[in-house]
Amino acid sequence: MAPKLETEDLTRVVDGERVVDRVSLAVRAAEVLTIVGPSGAGKSSFLRLLNRLDEPTEGTVFLDGTNYRELDPGTLRRRVGLIPQQPALRPGTVFENATLAFRVRDEPVDDERIERLLAAVELDGYAERDVERLSGGERQRVSIVRTLANEPEVLLLDEPTSSLDDGTESRIETLLAGLIDDYDLTCVLVTHDTDQARRLGDRIARFEGGELARIGRPDEVVL
Repeated sequence: MAPKLETEDLTRVVDGERVVDRVSLAVRAAEVLTIVGPSGAGKSSFLRLLNRLDEPTEGTVFLDGTNYRELDPGTLRRRVGLIPQQPALRPGTVFENATLAFRVRDEPVDDERIERLLAAVELDGYAERDVERLSGGERQRVSIVRTLANEPEVLLLDEPTSSLDDGTESRIETLLAGLIDDYDLTCVLVTHDTDQARRLGDRIARFEGGELARIGRPDEVVL
């Protein structure tokens, strides 16, 4: 069986620097791969290549064995969704932000599904609340709902709790772990928190200088 997501010599060069350097790895269906490494190691740059938010200079990515360059970028980003470190919400209500992609594509919205997702992240009754009135943790939960509304097969998470206080970070991490399990998602999660990497990851990949330095079970990778 082909991996759910696989990279082959994935490389990105920016101003002559190889910020991601010939990374080849595979992620199994329903696996959580956490990525750690020092600042500037290429972790977030690698993540953005996985759904073509940035374009590889060399190499490619395979989704269910298909070269992702054969897929329409919009379709790819629905199947491989990204939750960024900063939610970047639009002015308006929680519901408007959660359904933004559907309105942009002029597609019908399943209101009941959105309500179920809001309930799943403990935002029951928040649909009509202005996002300017939300806390940092609440804004991050809206970002999670916005991405999950597209029913992604793969979820990319870029430091999803790093800007939150300790209590909120723990709450969001618990919510994410439950959602990943409930929706049987394949995940690639970048984190600076090595304890979080161990808690959430089935395997851990360590990046150094844009390269994949080590990958293995949490007890196999020196963090």
